[in-house]
Amino acid sequence: MKIGFIGIEIPEGKIKYKDEKFVALENKCEPKKITPYFVEFIINEFVQVNAIVISKDKILDLLIPDIEKLEARVQNTNDNFEKELIKKCISCLENEMPLCDIVFNEQEQKLLQMLSPNSMKPIVIIDDKVETNEIIEKVLKKSQTIFFYTAGKDEVHAWPVKAGSDIVTCAGRIHSDLARGFIKADIVSFDNFMKCHNFNDAKTKGLVKLVDREYIIQESDIIEIRFNV
Repeated sequence: MKIGFIGIEIPEGKIKYKDEKFVALENKCEPKKITPYFVEFIINEFVQVNAIVISKDKILDLLIPDIEKLEARVQNTNDNFEKELIKKCISCLENEMPLCDIVFNEQEQKLLQMLSPNSMKPIVIIDDKVETNEIIEKVLKKSQTIFFYTAGKDEVHAWPVKAGSDIVTCAGRIHSDLARGFIKADIVSFDNFMKCHNFNDAKTKGLVKLVDREYIIQESDIIEIRFNV
């Protein structure tokens, strides 16, 4: 994830997310390889990023370009629906409300995705001094990003995914073949996994559930995919 920022003191570049559950899995499994989650902080960048962190006193630096972009657009459209939506957006922005915090219906969201105002991205406004990891946690929460894991002797890997994603989407995050040939998945919760020696031990103890493609991933699930390509 790339995070643009302005007005706060954090280091630029890639930062490893201090994920306590990932560390616990690493210590338990003692894997040959680990793949933790990294974010990249980019200063003064709003466009080529997935989310934005900004100090409260700099919020207009983000919102004014959106206002200018939408004002130009409203002059060049004859679509009444689009005009009304843009006027609604401009009103919110003038009241210092990022568009990510406004509720839009599905039709409005599709149009705004096309217009691509920067404040439609997940925006975290900081009004006091916070640690880098806290900022990452706030961004993950605002972007509705959760983690599932694959864990064993070969590798412990943290996988970010949108909350509400189904298991096939998660399989595809690991590898496209797993999604394409998905049959079922074995799932164990983090807490139950930590009570066991390994994934097979969790199966023996009846703590692993076999799920179909409709299963919605839960925060910190540990998964194994059954597939056939």
